[in-house]
Amino acid sequence: MKNIQSIEFYTGSKEELLPGFASDFPYIASKSELDKYIGHFAPWHWHRPVELFYMESGSLEYYTPHGKILFPAGSGGMVNSNVLHMTKAVSRSEPNIQLLHIFDTSLLAGEQGSRLEKKYITPIVTAPQIEIISIFPGKDKQDEALSLILKAFQISNDEFGYEMKLREILSEIWLILCELSCPMQEKGGEYNKINDKVKMMMIYIHEHYAEKISISQLAAAVYLSERECFRVFHDCLHTTPMEYIKTYRLQMACQMLARGQKPLTDISHACGLGSSSYFGKVFREYAHCTPSEYRKKWQDCDT
Repeated sequence: MKNIQSIEFYTGSKEELLPGFASDFPYIASKSELDKYIGHFAPWHWHRPVELFYMESGSLEYYTPHGKILFPAGSGGMVNSNVLHMTKAVSRSEPNIQLLHIFDTSLLAGEQGSRLEKKYITPIVTAPQIEIISIFPGKDKQDEALSLILKAFQISNDEFGYEMKLREILSEIWLILCELSCPMQEKGGEYNKINDKVKMMMIYIHEHYAEKISISQLAAAVYLSERECFRVFHDCLHTTPMEYIKTYRLQMACQMLARGQKPLTDISHACGLGSSSYFGKVFREYAHCTPSEYRKKWQDCDT
Protein backbone atom coordinates (compact mmCIF):
# COMPACT_ATOMS: atom_id res chain seq x y z
CA MET A 1 0.00 0.00 0.00
CA LYS A 2 1.41 3.35 -1.05
CA ASN A 3 1.41 6.34 1.33
CA ILE A 4 -0.06 9.45 -0.36
CA GLN A 5 0.59 13.01 0.85
CA SER A 6 -0.37 14.87 -2.33
CA ILE A 7 -2.45 14.36 -5.45
CA GLU A 8 -1.19 14.22 -9.05
CA PHE A 9 -3.09 15.04 -12.25
CA TYR A 10 -2.81 14.42 -15.96
CA THR A 11 -1.22 17.41 -17.70
CA GLY A 12 -3.77 20.14 -18.42
CA SER A 13 -6.54 18.34 -16.58
CA LYS A 14 -8.00 17.66 -13.17
CA GLU A 15 -8.35 13.97 -13.91
CA GLU A 16 -6.29 12.28 -11.25
CA LEU A 17 -3.11 10.49 -12.33
CA LEU A 18 -2.91 7.09 -10.64
CA PRO A 19 0.72 5.85 -10.62
CA GLY A 20 0.96 2.08 -10.65
CA PHE A 21 -2.49 1.60 -12.20
CA ALA A 22 -1.88 -1.24 -14.69
CA SER A 23 -4.15 -2.23 -17.59
CA ASP A 24 -3.75 -5.97 -16.87
CA PHE A 25 -4.88 -5.50 -13.23
CA PRO A 26 -6.49 -2.05 -12.89
CA TYR A 27 -6.27 -1.61 -9.13
CA ILE A 28 -4.19 0.30 -6.58
CA ALA A 29 -4.37 0.52 -2.79
CA SER A 30 -3.19 3.63 -0.98
CA LYS A 31 -3.10 5.28 2.42
CA SER A 32 -3.93 8.97 2.14
CA GLU A 33 -2.61 11.21 4.93
CA LEU A 34 -4.71 14.30 4.34
CA ASP A 35 -3.30 16.10 7.37
CA LYS A 36 0.00 16.23 5.43
CA TYR A 37 -1.54 17.58 2.19
CA ILE A 38 -0.99 21.22 1.30
CA GLY A 39 -3.89 23.06 2.91
CA HIS A 40 -5.19 19.77 4.40
CA PHE A 41 -7.40 19.13 1.36
CA ALA A 42 -7.40 17.39 -2.01
CA PRO A 43 -8.60 19.83 -4.71
CA TRP A 44 -11.46 19.22 -7.15
CA HIS A 45 -10.72 16.26 -9.42
CA TRP A 46 -12.23 13.17 -11.00
CA HIS A 47 -11.13 9.73 -12.19
CA ARG A 48 -12.71 6.99 -14.29
CA PRO A 49 -11.96 4.21 -11.76
CA VAL A 50 -14.24 4.04 -8.72
CA GLU A 51 -12.93 4.93 -5.27
CA LEU A 52 -13.74 2.72 -2.30
CA PHE A 53 -12.53 4.11 1.03
CA TYR A 54 -12.40 3.63 4.79
CA MET A 55 -11.66 6.36 7.35
CA GLU A 56 -9.04 4.99 9.74
CA SER A 57 -8.69 8.20 11.77
CA GLY A 58 -9.89 11.79 11.73
CA SER A 59 -12.93 13.11 9.90
CA LEU A 60 -13.20 13.98 6.24
CA GLU A 61 -15.65 16.12 4.27
CA TYR A 62 -16.42 14.99 0.73
CA TYR A 63 -17.71 17.71 -1.61
CA THR A 64 -19.51 16.94 -4.89
CA PRO A 65 -21.68 19.13 -7.16
CA HIS A 66 -24.70 17.94 -5.14
CA GLY A 67 -23.37 18.89 -1.72
CA LYS A 68 -21.21 17.75 1.19
CA ILE A 69 -21.02 14.56 3.30
CA LEU A 70 -19.04 14.13 6.54
CA PHE A 71 -17.22 10.82 7.07
CA PRO A 72 -15.91 10.28 10.62
CA ALA A 73 -13.42 7.59 11.64
CA GLY A 74 -14.91 4.11 11.20
CA SER A 75 -17.08 5.06 8.22
CA GLY A 76 -16.48 4.63 4.51
CA GLY A 77 -17.99 4.91 1.07
CA MET A 78 -17.69 4.65 -2.69
CA VAL A 79 -17.11 7.56 -5.07
CA ASN A 80 -18.58 6.78 -8.47
CA SER A 81 -16.77 6.86 -11.81
CA ASN A 82 -15.94 10.35 -13.22
CA VAL A 83 -17.65 12.18 -10.34
CA LEU A 84 -16.20 15.62 -9.57
CA HIS A 85 -15.17 15.70 -5.91
CA MET A 86 -12.83 17.28 -3.41
CA THR A 87 -11.98 16.28 0.17
CA LYS A 88 -11.10 18.35 3.20
CA ALA A 89 -9.82 17.34 6.64
CA VAL A 90 -12.11 18.62 9.37
CA SER A 91 -9.30 19.09 11.90
CA ARG A 92 -5.74 20.28 11.34
CA SER A 93 -4.55 19.05 14.75
CA GLU A 94 -5.00 15.26 14.46
CA PRO A 95 -3.91 12.54 12.04
CA ASN A 96 -6.33 12.14 9.13
CA ILE A 97 -5.80 8.76 7.50
CA GLN A 98 -7.96 7.37 4.72
CA LEU A 99 -7.48 3.89 3.23
CA LEU A 100 -8.38 3.62 -0.46
CA HIS A 101 -9.11 0.91 -2.99
CA ILE A 102 -9.18 2.48 -6.47
CA PHE A 103 -10.11 0.17 -9.32
CA ASP A 104 -11.66 0.01 -12.75
CA THR A 105 -14.96 -1.87 -12.68
CA SER A 106 -13.71 -4.08 -15.54
CA LEU A 107 -11.78 -5.89 -12.79
CA LEU A 108 -15.14 -7.23 -11.57
CA ALA A 109 -17.16 -7.27 -14.79
CA GLY A 110 -14.66 -9.04 -17.03
CA GLU A 111 -15.29 -8.73 -20.75
CA GLN A 112 -17.04 -5.58 -21.96
CA GLY A 113 -20.73 -6.23 -22.54
CA SER A 114 -20.78 -9.23 -20.20
CA ARG A 115 -23.87 -10.16 -18.21
CA LEU A 116 -22.02 -9.15 -15.02
CA GLU A 117 -21.39 -5.69 -16.42
CA LYS A 118 -24.97 -5.19 -17.61
CA LYS A 119 -26.62 -6.54 -14.46
CA TYR A 120 -24.42 -5.26 -11.64
CA ILE A 121 -21.97 -2.59 -12.85
CA THR A 122 -23.66 -0.39 -15.45
CA PRO A 123 -26.75 0.44 -13.33
CA ILE A 124 -24.48 2.09 -10.75
CA VAL A 125 -21.65 3.69 -12.75
CA THR A 126 -24.02 5.24 -15.30
CA ALA A 127 -26.49 6.61 -12.72
CA PRO A 128 -25.95 10.40 -12.58
CA GLN A 129 -27.78 10.63 -9.26
CA ILE A 130 -25.24 8.30 -7.60
CA GLU A 131 -22.19 10.43 -6.78
CA ILE A 132 -21.23 8.82 -3.46
CA ILE A 133 -22.60 5.78 -1.65
CA SER A 134 -22.10 6.36 2.08
CA ILE A 135 -21.33 3.45 4.43
CA PHE A 136 -21.81 4.16 8.14
CA PRO A 137 -21.51 1.64 10.99
CA GLY A 138 -24.55 0.47 12.92
CA LYS A 139 -26.50 -1.47 10.28
CA ASP A 140 -25.84 -5.09 9.31
CA LYS A 141 -25.12 -4.67 5.60
CA GLN A 142 -23.05 -1.53 6.10
CA ASP A 143 -21.04 -3.12 8.93
CA GLU A 144 -20.37 -6.08 6.63
CA ALA A 145 -19.19 -3.78 3.84
CA LEU A 146 -16.84 -1.87 6.17
CA SER A 147 -15.42 -5.15 7.48
CA LEU A 148 -14.79 -6.39 3.93
CA ILE A 149 -13.13 -3.11 2.88
CA LEU A 150 -10.65 -3.54 5.74
CA LYS A 151 -10.22 -7.26 5.04
CA ALA A 152 -9.18 -6.48 1.45
CA PHE A 153 -6.26 -4.38 2.76
CA GLN A 154 -5.01 -7.33 4.79
CA ILE A 155 -4.30 -9.51 1.74
CA SER A 156 -0.58 -9.41 0.93
CA ASN A 157 0.24 -8.97 -2.75
CA ASP A 158 3.05 -11.48 -2.20
CA GLU A 159 0.75 -14.34 -1.26
CA PHE A 160 -0.40 -16.94 -3.76
CA GLY A 161 -3.70 -16.07 -5.39
CA TYR A 162 -3.59 -12.40 -4.30
CA GLU A 163 -5.38 -11.09 -7.39
CA MET A 164 -8.15 -13.72 -7.22
CA LYS A 165 -8.69 -13.21 -3.48
CA LEU A 166 -8.81 -9.43 -3.84
CA ARG A 167 -11.26 -9.57 -6.74
CA GLU A 168 -13.49 -11.93 -4.75
CA ILE A 169 -13.70 -9.53 -1.78
CA LEU A 170 -14.24 -6.48 -4.00
CA SER A 171 -17.06 -8.38 -5.73
CA GLU A 172 -18.68 -9.09 -2.35
CA ILE A 173 -18.46 -5.40 -1.47
CA TRP A 174 -19.91 -4.43 -4.85
CA LEU A 175 -22.95 -6.68 -4.31
CA ILE A 176 -23.62 -4.87 -1.02
CA LEU A 177 -23.23 -1.52 -2.81
CA CYS A 178 -25.83 -2.70 -5.34
CA GLU A 179 -28.27 -3.30 -2.48
CA LEU A 180 -27.45 -0.02 -0.70
CA SER A 181 -27.87 1.95 -3.91
CA CYS A 182 -31.30 0.53 -4.83
CA PRO A 183 -33.25 3.49 -3.38
CA MET A 184 -30.96 5.89 -5.26
CA GLN A 185 -31.37 3.95 -8.52
CA GLU A 186 -35.16 3.98 -8.17
CA LYS A 187 -35.18 7.79 -7.91
CA GLY A 188 -33.73 8.02 -11.38
CA GLY A 189 -31.89 11.01 -12.78
CA GLU A 190 -30.81 12.64 -16.01
CA TYR A 191 -27.21 13.22 -17.00
CA ASN A 192 -26.27 16.83 -16.32
CA LYS A 193 -24.22 18.21 -19.20
CA ILE A 194 -23.15 21.06 -16.92
CA ASN A 195 -20.62 18.67 -15.35
CA ASP A 196 -18.94 18.34 -18.74
CA LYS A 197 -18.93 22.13 -19.15
CA VAL A 198 -17.26 22.73 -15.81
CA LYS A 199 -14.64 20.03 -16.53
CA MET A 200 -13.90 21.71 -19.88
CA MET A 201 -13.50 25.08 -18.16
CA MET A 202 -11.23 23.53 -15.54
CA ILE A 203 -9.08 22.06 -18.33
CA TYR A 204 -8.97 25.47 -20.07
CA ILE A 205 -7.75 27.08 -16.83
CA HIS A 206 -5.12 24.38 -16.30
CA GLU A 207 -3.78 24.95 -19.81
CA HIS A 208 -3.76 28.78 -19.61
CA TYR A 209 -3.22 29.59 -15.91
CA ALA A 210 0.10 31.34 -16.65
CA GLU A 211 -1.72 33.83 -18.90
CA LYS A 212 -4.35 36.46 -18.18
CA ILE A 213 -7.75 34.78 -18.21
CA SER A 214 -10.93 36.82 -18.42
CA ILE A 215 -14.38 35.47 -17.63
CA SER A 216 -15.44 36.22 -21.20
CA GLN A 217 -12.56 34.08 -22.56
CA LEU A 218 -13.35 31.25 -20.17
CA ALA A 219 -17.06 31.28 -20.98
CA ALA A 220 -16.45 31.50 -24.73
CA ALA A 221 -14.14 28.46 -24.58
CA VAL A 222 -17.15 26.26 -23.73
CA TYR A 223 -19.84 28.29 -25.53
CA LEU A 224 -21.48 29.75 -22.41
CA SER A 225 -22.48 33.28 -21.47
CA GLU A 226 -20.56 34.96 -18.64
CA ARG A 227 -23.64 34.68 -16.46
CA GLU A 228 -23.87 30.94 -17.11
CA CYS A 229 -20.15 30.60 -16.39
CA PHE A 230 -20.63 32.06 -12.90
CA ARG A 231 -23.69 29.87 -12.31
CA VAL A 232 -21.91 26.67 -13.35
CA PHE A 233 -18.96 27.32 -11.03
CA HIS A 234 -21.29 28.19 -8.17
CA ASP A 235 -23.52 25.14 -8.65
CA CYS A 236 -20.78 22.57 -9.28
CA LEU A 237 -17.68 23.78 -7.43
CA HIS A 238 -19.31 26.14 -4.91
CA THR A 239 -16.90 28.95 -5.78
CA THR A 240 -16.42 31.70 -8.38
CA PRO A 241 -14.39 31.32 -11.59
CA MET A 242 -11.81 33.91 -10.47
CA GLU A 243 -11.40 32.31 -7.05
CA TYR A 244 -10.88 28.92 -8.71
CA ILE A 245 -8.27 30.41 -11.08
CA LYS A 246 -6.39 32.03 -8.19
CA THR A 247 -6.47 28.83 -6.13
CA TYR A 248 -5.20 26.74 -9.04
CA ARG A 249 -2.34 29.20 -9.64
CA LEU A 250 -1.38 28.95 -5.97
CA GLN A 251 -1.45 25.15 -6.16
CA MET A 252 0.96 25.31 -9.11
CA ALA A 253 3.17 27.74 -7.16
CA CYS A 254 3.26 25.26 -4.27
CA GLN A 255 4.50 22.54 -6.61
CA MET A 256 7.20 24.79 -8.06
CA LEU A 257 8.37 25.87 -4.62
CA ALA A 258 8.49 22.31 -3.30
CA ARG A 259 10.32 20.86 -6.31
CA GLY A 260 12.79 23.48 -7.52
CA GLN A 261 14.95 26.52 -6.87
CA LYS A 262 13.43 29.09 -9.24
CA PRO A 263 13.45 32.66 -7.85
CA LEU A 264 10.13 33.72 -6.30
CA THR A 265 9.64 36.42 -8.94
CA ASP A 266 9.94 33.84 -11.72
CA ILE A 267 7.45 31.56 -9.98
CA SER A 268 4.90 34.35 -9.43
CA HIS A 269 4.99 35.25 -13.14
CA ALA A 270 5.04 31.61 -14.28
CA CYS A 271 1.84 31.01 -12.29
CA GLY A 272 0.07 34.11 -13.55
CA LEU A 273 0.15 35.79 -10.14
CA GLY A 274 1.94 38.95 -11.23
CA SER A 275 4.25 40.90 -8.92
CA SER A 276 6.21 39.23 -6.15
CA SER A 277 4.54 41.48 -3.54
CA TYR A 278 1.04 40.35 -4.60
CA PHE A 279 2.27 36.75 -4.80
CA GLY A 280 3.61 36.97 -1.24
CA LYS A 281 0.33 38.41 0.05
CA VAL A 282 -2.03 35.86 -1.51
CA PHE A 283 0.35 32.98 -0.78
CA ARG A 284 0.41 33.78 2.94
CA GLU A 285 -3.39 33.87 2.97
CA TYR A 286 -3.49 30.49 1.22
CA ALA A 287 -0.66 28.54 2.90
CA HIS A 288 -0.34 30.46 6.20
CA CYS A 289 3.39 31.00 5.61
CA THR A 290 5.65 32.86 3.18
CA PRO A 291 6.73 31.26 -0.12
CA SER A 292 10.32 30.97 1.22
CA GLU A 293 9.14 29.29 4.42
CA TYR A 294 7.00 26.93 2.38
CA ARG A 295 9.90 25.96 0.13
CA LYS A 296 12.18 25.28 3.12
CA LYS A 297 9.53 23.22 4.90
CA TRP A 298 8.78 20.92 1.95
CA GLN A 299 12.33 20.60 0.64
CA ASP A 300 13.56 19.80 4.15
CA CYS A 301 10.86 17.08 4.31
CA ASP A 302 12.17 15.56 1.06
CA THR A 303 15.71 15.61 2.40
